[in-house]
Amino acid sequence: MRLPPLVPCFGLITFALVLTVQRFGSCHPTPTSEQSKLVFIEHLTRPGIRFSWGNVSCHLCKALFTILDIVLLAEINEERVAHAAGEACIHLHLADEHVCREITELFRDDVILALQESFLLPSEACGVLVGPSCGKFDIYAPWNVTLPKVPKPPVKPPSPPKPSSPQSRVLFLTDIHWDQEYKVGSAADCKDPLCCRKDSGSPNWRRREAGYWGTYSKCDLPLWTLENLLEHIAADGPWDWVYWTGDIPAHNVWSQTRQQQLSELKVISKLIHRHLGPNVTVYPAIGNHESTPVNSFPPPFIHGNRSLIWLYNTMAEEWAPWLPEQALKTLRYGGFYTMEIQPGLRVVSLNMNYCARENFWLMVNSTDPANQLQWLIHILQASEDKGEKVHIIGHIPPGLCLGSWSWNYYHIVNRYESTITGQFFGHTHFDEFEMFYDELTMTRPLGVAFIAPSVTTFVNLNPGYRVYYVDGDYKGSSRQVLDHETYILNLTEANHSPGAPGSPNKNPKWTLLYRATEAYGMPSVFPSDYNKLLQSFVSDDRVFQKFWYFRHKGHVSEPCKETCRTTLLCLLQSGRYDELEHCDDLNGFGGTLARAARKTLC
Repeated sequence: MRLPPLVPCFGLITFALVLTVQRFGSCHPTPTSEQSKLVFIEHLTRPGIRFSWGNVSCHLCKALFTILDIVLLAEINEERVAHAAGEACIHLHLADEHVCREITELFRDDVILALQESFLLPSEACGVLVGPSCGKFDIYAPWNVTLPKVPKPPVKPPSPPKPSSPQSRVLFLTDIHWDQEYKVGSAADCKDPLCCRKDSGSPNWRRREAGYWGTYSKCDLPLWTLENLLEHIAADGPWDWVYWTGDIPAHNVWSQTRQQQLSELKVISKLIHRHLGPNVTVYPAIGNHESTPVNSFPPPFIHGNRSLIWLYNTMAEEWAPWLPEQALKTLRYGGFYTMEIQPGLRVVSLNMNYCARENFWLMVNSTDPANQLQWLIHILQASEDKGEKVHIIGHIPPGLCLGSWSWNYYHIVNRYESTITGQFFGHTHFDEFEMFYDELTMTRPLGVAFIAPSVTTFVNLNPGYRVYYVDGDYKGSSRQVLDHETYILNLTEANHSPGAPGSPNKNPKWTLLYRATEAYGMPSVFPSDYNKLLQSFVSDDRVFQKFWYFRHKGHVSEPCKETCRTTLLCLLQSGRYDELEHCDDLNGFGGTLARAARKTLC
């Protein structure tokens, strides 16, 4: 029997807090019961987290939450809940003791308030943790947006512009993850989910200590590396405009405060503005790390101290030099906005946290939070009526979203394929993409969601950024992406000066890793070109291995073969979550791939 709505269920609250701890420290899929089967998932094993609910039997899981509900239902208070969840985290070896204590305390108020509005039975909780065979988790029930009854215009496939046509050069930054506590010479391997910090201790041997410019490990970046990046970018201009898709703070999510989040938001926003100057407009989007607790993005109907007014208002203040008042108005309301970039081109910045399974506030109501997708439809229809093209930017790629949100977004992209000429995301920290096909046959490619590499090194990566070349500002421009480049800072070279191997290079070089059309022999980067590239990954392993190298920004630990390649191909062709599940089933992964992908948390 479902408990009365005014009495918090201890077992459920403990489950939510412990589940949060299990997810919080990684930008990689969580381990699953079939981890040994999936080589690709093994490549992405989370650092420092050893427990997997996939190893718990269904009966044990249900018994655990039932007992907790019965034994500790009476006289529950938040302190006892946090203490019990912390103890569970410690005994299940989810993280080090101090991390368990701090993360449960940090998440306590938000999780409990969200759960007071939405309750799970033990079978539902175990359906999430163990799998659908153990119970049904139906809080995220299917829903549909409403499209206007305006016929879809005839589709005209994109074609390359004349060679003399102007192009726009667009800088793309994502996943900066600045660590204020970064310390050169500290341990690059530590027990915490984030290392290379003042409290990480001393390294056991020299080659695993934190480097000056960054480190190949589970580490984020010092401020001086970010300043060096911005100095390089400023000198490499001019830029027509900039897309910046969030995740400013480091991955120390167990010890963050609102004051710290806002301070880092202000510092990085001002640095970008100072280095790029007043004549370059930056169009930001919100990442999942901007809030604290991480992933905590309550919909606008949540008011008071638990609302996000503290974050959205500060963003509006810091981004006012770039955004007009109307854009700032919707930013303050729900963290999304739209504005004209140039006559004939509009940007829409989505708050993708409203589609994230890790956002526990969606347990209250996951049906088009903040009416963002319905708002998007309104913007796209108005742009279609005016003959305007639209670029969509956001943090979390749509293929990793909740099923219904992802399905509706895919449906919108299908309807407005002639209007949406670019989709740009980050979050995974890798250099990759997601394909969109026509819904009728799922064979005609009609869109590409470009997923750009992170600035941060987390985990085992070179720092990087992306440059897009877009059909320029002239009458009849398609505004399509024509090509893109990825630049990196090679840490092996940057941390070791040629004249003094033990000392860092004082003037490290950010270098071109690859240009898409040249590296893959493509005439352009239209959806049809990427579809052919995806097919070549299947038929030619050399091309796929080249992509694998670029995906890791030039620093690969192991090659990707067989099951790893099949798994990654599923991810690349799945701009819609249910297509990821379908690919999962076709290749005999039994849901392992889909569960791992949807738990991605950067």
